[in-house]
Amino acid sequence: MANTRRMRFGIIGCGRIAPKHAESVLALEEAELVAVCDIVPERVQSFAAKYGAVPYEDYRELLQRPDLDIITIATSSDLHTEIGCAAAQAGKHVMVEKPMAMTLRSADQLITVCREAGVKLGVIHQNRYNKSVKLLRKALEEGRFGKLTHGQATIRWNRDDNYYAQAPWRGTRLKDGGVLMNQSIHNIDLLQWMLGPVDSVFGYTSTNLRHIEMEDVGAAVLRFKNGAIGLIEAASTLYPKNIEETLNIFGATGSVIIGGIAVNRMEVWEFSDSEAEKQGIFAAQENDPPDVYGFGHRELIQDMIQAVSEDRLPAVHGEEGRKALEIILAIYHCQKTGQPVTLPLIEEE
Repeated sequence: MANTRRMRFGIIGCGRIAPKHAESVLALEEAELVAVCDIVPERVQSFAAKYGAVPYEDYRELLQRPDLDIITIATSSDLHTEIGCAAAQAGKHVMVEKPMAMTLRSADQLITVCREAGVKLGVIHQNRYNKSVKLLRKALEEGRFGKLTHGQATIRWNRDDNYYAQAPWRGTRLKDGGVLMNQSIHNIDLLQWMLGPVDSVFGYTSTNLRHIEMEDVGAAVLRFKNGAIGLIEAASTLYPKNIEETLNIFGATGSVIIGGIAVNRMEVWEFSDSEAEKQGIFAAQENDPPDVYGFGHRELIQDMIQAVSEDRLPAVHGEEGRKALEIILAIYHCQKTGQPVTLPLIEEE
């Protein structure tokens, strides 16, 4: 695709996360938002008017537009595969919110259809672009941790019954999942991105406070193929508000802890040669973001635009987005069987 004009975006689903996508697209010189879609007429009309786009109530009509380059899918999770496949078959590149699908079969279907249609598939894991996370990843790639020993991904947030009442699909098994699938998936993505391929998983889930079908608390232990141990703690039950999202990575020669409400603030940065560097890192800290979605959407979308222009994979392509999904589905499987799961996960028929 020529790089002589701005990439034209359409957003399907105008709910809670959609403004973050719209604002990020509008902030990029190389992008423009031209169409939005939602099945609720009042919501899509209001959203379209606010962001200067054409409204649609049927995504199939939106996909018929020949001028659209990239479609962002921000609907309930159960519709991601259906809409993503339709977009790909219409020749549109696809960005899909997490989780990219509700099952591995559906994720693989979306990956295959996009590949066969010759379009790019990107998954929204914007926290990879947090400033602190990028510093951690760079140190990891430079080998500064030495042998990785263990890590932990922690979500301690509040999602009360009013949150789940916003839409009938929230907290359901078939359309949404619980705190692991909907909130903690970003942090689980970061944990596996840092520690590498997972060998086995064992976890528990519980529904303690919220009136939902799925879990409001989850915990798991992961063994990675390199011998490192990973811990996951996820809860939407914290009183009275969001407290933290933390990522800890430890190795023989390095320790890093990133905290804040959205894994955005460097709390520990320890390497043998890091004293002067550490002072600069802590002096350049970002403020907490206004919400748990963080600051990374713009860079993630910019990478997608560049992937289309340069005909390469997006940084968080379909196979990357699938990894955190597989870990969460393995935890759900453990809850049913009481047994650890060795990956790859074999889904039941």
